[in-house]
Amino acid sequence: MNILVILVSFVAFLMVVLPGLLYKYGLFALSTAFAGLRYGVYVGGAALVLLLVYLVLKRKNSNWGLAAASALLALFAVAVPVSLLNKARSVPPIHDISTDLVNPPEFIAIAPLRADAPNPVAYAGEETAEQQRVAYPELATQQYSQSLEQVFAAAEAAVKSYGMEIVNVDRTAGIIEATHTTAWFGFKDDVIIRVVDNGEMRLLDIRSKSRVGRSDVGKNAERINSLISSINSAL
Repeated sequence: MNILVILVSFVAFLMVVLPGLLYKYGLFALSTAFAGLRYGVYVGGAALVLLLVYLVLKRKNSNWGLAAASALLALFAVAVPVSLLNKARSVPPIHDISTDLVNPPEFIAIAPLRADAPNPVAYAGEETAEQQRVAYPELATQQYSQSLEQVFAAAEAAVKSYGMEIVNVDRTAGIIEATHTTAWFGFKDDVIIRVVDNGEMRLLDIRSKSRVGRSDVGKNAERINSLISSINSAL
């Protein structure tokens, strides 16, 4: 019984961890990877039930170390997909976020890299903008009194510290373009930062857009907030 419990728990763990990596390296379709997560939850739940039965039947002779290991594996298999699902339900199903919703920065060097992406390079439009205003009201154009060179340098440093791959740096145009690849599924989200001089103030805008998926599970807004925080700290 104890071997069965640990085996089922381990299978559940693999069913949650492996699909993302297999999709990342082109071995699974995205729909197959998501199906793996879903079934991993079911198997993880079954493992927890088996563990409970095992502890009831063998409460006097239970291997508590094995039971703890099984519980951790099964709970991971259940908790990670459920957490992602709850997060997705808590945010709007959008994937194109910008601090400037009227004139969002336009991808230039990154545009050819998105040629085959399911989500087109063009801004998603007013419907997305309306949902963003409600969900992420804090996102707006940032204003700085420091020089254009200082703001641009802080923005470039923030992109590098985030671990993104820089695609284009155009100091004359005040543009930085970069791509962030997630560690688990290998999802690629593209980022563009625009810095312009507006007389006494420097205006900074950031746009972050996913290449695949209707919903970004809030990741693009989180990324923009993180970049703004890093820039503000540097300035």
